[in-house]
Amino acid sequence: MNKTALKNFATKARRELLEKVELQARKIGITRDSIQKANVESSDAIYIDGRQLSDIERKQRNKLIARIEEIGFDQVMEETAYTWFNRFIALRFMEVNDYLPTKIRVLSSSNPASSEPDMMKEALSLDLDIDKEYVYELKLNNKTDELFKYLIKVHCNDLNRYMPFMFETIEDYTEILFPEGLLGTDSFIREMTNTEIIPEEDWKKVEIIGWLYQYYIAEENERVIQAKKRYKKEEIPFATQLFTPEWIVRYMVQNSLGRYWIESYPEHRDLIENWEFYLENPNPESDWEEKLKPYINKELRVEDIKCFDPAMGSGHILVYMFDVLYEIYQKCGYFEREIPRLIIENNLYGLDIDDRAYQLACFSVVMKALQYNRRFLRSIERDGLKLNLAAIQETNNLTHEDITYLAGELLGEKLEKMKQFINQFKDAKAIGSLIKIVEFDIEFLTERLKTIEMEDSNLFELERKDRILPLFRKLIKQATIMSRKYDIFVTNPPYAGRRYLTKEITDYIDEHYEDVKSDLFSSFIDYSFSATKENGQIGFMTPFVWMFISSYEKLRKKMIKERNISSLVQLEYSGFDGATVPICTFTLRNYNSGTSGEYVRLSDFRGAENQPIKTLEAVQNPFVHYRYTFNQENYNKIPGSPIAYWISEKYINIFLKGKKLKSIGDTRQGMATSDNNRFLRLWHEVSQEKMGIGYSNSVQAKNSKKKWFPYNKGGEFRKWYGNIDYVINYENDGYEVKEYAKKLYKTPTRTIKSISEYFKKCVSWSKVSSGDIAFRFYPQGFIFDVAGCCIFFEEEKYLNYLLGFLNTKVNKKLLEVISPTLNYEAGHIATLPIIFNDSRLSIINQIVVDNIEISKKDWDFFENSWDFTKHPLLLFPSNKISSSFEEWQQFSEERFNQVKENEEELNRIFIEIYGLQDELTPDVADEDVTVRKADLERDIKSFISYAIGCAFGRYSLDEEGLIYAGGEFDPTRYQTFPADQDNILPILPDAYFDDDIVFRFIKFVEVIYGQETLEENLDFIADVLGRKKNETSRETIRRYFVNDFYKDHVQTYKKRPIYWLFTSGKEKAFNCLIYMHRYDKTTLSRIRTDYLHEVQNRYEARKQDLINIIEGDSTSKEIRDAKKELKSIEKKIDELIAYDEKLHHMADQQIEIDLDDGVKVNYEKFKGLVAKL
Repeated sequence: MNKTALKNFATKARRELLEKVELQARKIGITRDSIQKANVESSDAIYIDGRQLSDIERKQRNKLIARIEEIGFDQVMEETAYTWFNRFIALRFMEVNDYLPTKIRVLSSSNPASSEPDMMKEALSLDLDIDKEYVYELKLNNKTDELFKYLIKVHCNDLNRYMPFMFETIEDYTEILFPEGLLGTDSFIREMTNTEIIPEEDWKKVEIIGWLYQYYIAEENERVIQAKKRYKKEEIPFATQLFTPEWIVRYMVQNSLGRYWIESYPEHRDLIENWEFYLENPNPESDWEEKLKPYINKELRVEDIKCFDPAMGSGHILVYMFDVLYEIYQKCGYFEREIPRLIIENNLYGLDIDDRAYQLACFSVVMKALQYNRRFLRSIERDGLKLNLAAIQETNNLTHEDITYLAGELLGEKLEKMKQFINQFKDAKAIGSLIKIVEFDIEFLTERLKTIEMEDSNLFELERKDRILPLFRKLIKQATIMSRKYDIFVTNPPYAGRRYLTKEITDYIDEHYEDVKSDLFSSFIDYSFSATKENGQIGFMTPFVWMFISSYEKLRKKMIKERNISSLVQLEYSGFDGATVPICTFTLRNYNSGTSGEYVRLSDFRGAENQPIKTLEAVQNPFVHYRYTFNQENYNKIPGSPIAYWISEKYINIFLKGKKLKSIGDTRQGMATSDNNRFLRLWHEVSQEKMGIGYSNSVQAKNSKKKWFPYNKGGEFRKWYGNIDYVINYENDGYEVKEYAKKLYKTPTRTIKSISEYFKKCVSWSKVSSGDIAFRFYPQGFIFDVAGCCIFFEEEKYLNYLLGFLNTKVNKKLLEVISPTLNYEAGHIATLPIIFNDSRLSIINQIVVDNIEISKKDWDFFENSWDFTKHPLLLFPSNKISSSFEEWQQFSEERFNQVKENEEELNRIFIEIYGLQDELTPDVADEDVTVRKADLERDIKSFISYAIGCAFGRYSLDEEGLIYAGGEFDPTRYQTFPADQDNILPILPDAYFDDDIVFRFIKFVEVIYGQETLEENLDFIADVLGRKKNETSRETIRRYFVNDFYKDHVQTYKKRPIYWLFTSGKEKAFNCLIYMHRYDKTTLSRIRTDYLHEVQNRYEARKQDLINIIEGDSTSKEIRDAKKELKSIEKKIDELIAYDEKLHHMADQQIEIDLDDGVKVNYEKFKGLVAKL
């Protein structure tokens, strides 16, 4: 099945149908903005724009208007479009499988060479209730579209006898909005019946219905998800419905329904041969049967098994339940022709909030019945069909008068009963199956239903009766389904965190599902416990976060204490294409049998296609390394009770033996500013004079009168030291950020957390990682973020011991148990088991100190550090840059190897302390060492960046460290290599100025390495930059400055550049750099008068030279080349004229910048003059 083709088709179909039904609405005077008043010509006729509507069309239009007034134009158009989509895919499915009662194709032809549907050719001989004269007239007048529309309507009306849920009668308002032009060559009908796009073989599988539905809503799903806003009620289905992969459906049903039957009837174990995903312990405990015995029903009848999917979508799970039930019925000796009806009427139950999904679920179940009994439609026609499936309806629009009408009294017990029944379904379209049904009197409700149906009504009551009786019928049905307890409960529930849920849902789950309110899926898990019989079986597919994180700890403990995990498959992170979250699928016994469960861990197998393959391998071979048998009682021995089924007895004993880290160090979550753009800066953005580094407490910081203080915000994977990028506005003890929090939340401490620990030295880690976790030392002076969690110590002797342990493989393994997700909360770290060994304290301390020191030096070798002193190549004096690099390379390699050896030694020590010699090896992979080796291209480019820093006066060859980043500029500090006087470095394709950036760089190389080796050094640099054939070293260096230097600078400084590129545009006719810390309000004027105008003059002069060549006695080649260059020069001149106008305008404004505002705000002031970031 080509899923891409299905998606393209379904997406196109939705767009086309929406467009066409809106067009039909417009034809009867209804648009998004207005509803045209009809002209009544007589008692039985109305006119819209001169077109007469029949009595049926008038009624349909009135129903359409009423529906629009109820739910809105857009929703009605969406509803109508999907209704027709559902009907057309149903007709296509039935015609391909020869299920249509007429046995004649309605959308295609049995003759591949013909594009005309067979029903059009056979229209007069169709065994349907058709108006033959009307058909003859349409054929005679060649009204093909009208004939197609008429015949489709007739087919739909005929199929209403069998499937009223899918095919409404002619009175339905969707009929008046029938889309026209569906036989056109580019219509979605043509695409659907094109066997090269969707082969007929695909239509033989009911599964196609589910895929088409998911893809039909895919665009809306993407829109709703991407908006990252709280969902509207009508958006919930789009956001939460995901088609469950076939193999997971089979796994869940086989290990719930299948297990339920086999445990009752072990003599039917041969059924397991067809259940390829059935997981069971090949060597069960000796008392396994004894433990299960109290819960096994030896008198179980297959007709009595109630199977339920409370979020059924298009019915995929129900359809496979049908298959398994059919096998069981066969095994029990039932007549094959009787089995489909028995399954539908006795076994299958389902609910969904989405009407369109309900239609498809009902259709899919009936199609499955037809697969087993091709005469099933006749059976429906003869005996009807009771489907135990429902689209959940809500009662928000019912008035008090409506309820009294249903109750049959204005006051009294009946009214109170009816009110209680009706009111529980308020907002049911949002809350769905999670509604906890209050006890109701079914006899009273059915008696009232019959009474209302039978009684005569006046005209006013007839309108009310027509409006609310169908709803009342549906409410009784859904309440009956919701109030049952089920033997089998299997679903793929909606996934939606509470930040996206409507207020109606959050209020409801806060009241009724308080312990599992983090996400809808967890509420569904809790709901399954009460909706399933005590000895029943449960199956789920959900995000796997419930297995590990603290928000779901109560759910885990409830599950471990009162239920039994019979099996679980944990998919790899990207193992499910349909969701952006990692997934697991699992089955439960709704009782605690005390037996071990079977687990499959697919973490090592990337890609959705590998998940079923590897699961099958694990089923067939219980001894593969990623399959486990585990008794859930052991989970309670681990802090937080994570579902860590893969750990050995040794690890369990470590958790029992070790002290929790929180007893030694205080793990803290930091601040959330609530507006990072306002309160945070990268340190290089602000004035150095306003930065307060190294203060030991809040009092010192406040008294310093500084504004910006170091801020630990987590960051990339880096061990020991580093990720020191940010500063926070914490002037006057954080007055602004605290006041802002107070304004938002009434108290600052809701988001400004752990204030007492600010400025203290600590061990820190990044809360969110893209893979492994890394721990770092932070010296005193830092405030920390919610994403840069920290551990503080009363006794500093523990700091290095803990830091050493935390960066070992032992800790990595333990964290896989406590938090296998990519989020590492303070609570997780606090529960790590720490085992002390005083005899190793000294050696651990020394190794950790070494690693911190080496890592700090490594961090400081790059401009990103505020402790950067000079470029590392300058640490190795030579007259050749290549020699400097070779020495730097050797030096950095030695440092790298030293840290690697140190980390391996720490692994060895802690593996021994924790007794894991048989479980772990001490080796460390190169990619896990976070000090940097030399990198020729990176280091040459950073050398160029350092040279430009020296040219601007940020650095100096006479002093180490950061020389100027705000304040008074002192030119006397730059003797060896003078800083640029006017803070403007031109970057041009040609050398027009003495202070051109290329000249300045070449001079810098000469100053460092000498005149004698200058050309050799420039050649070396050019080769690293990617010199082209026949290019001189200077040309390569100039090309790098013109095309790539700024891109590298912007990347190095994380899109907050300190050197700003003023550029005239695409032609790059004029470019120059300035250093933002040296900018003043005269800078723009100087760029214009001292540089831009000179470049303009040069281009004008060159233009005249070229004209002279073209008009003179030049060769044809010279003229041709001159014309080509002239064209380019003229473009540049035009670009410079436009740029000069902008620059002039902005220079006159004498724009000032405030470094406190940061690069983003200040850079924006020069929009149109500077390069885009």
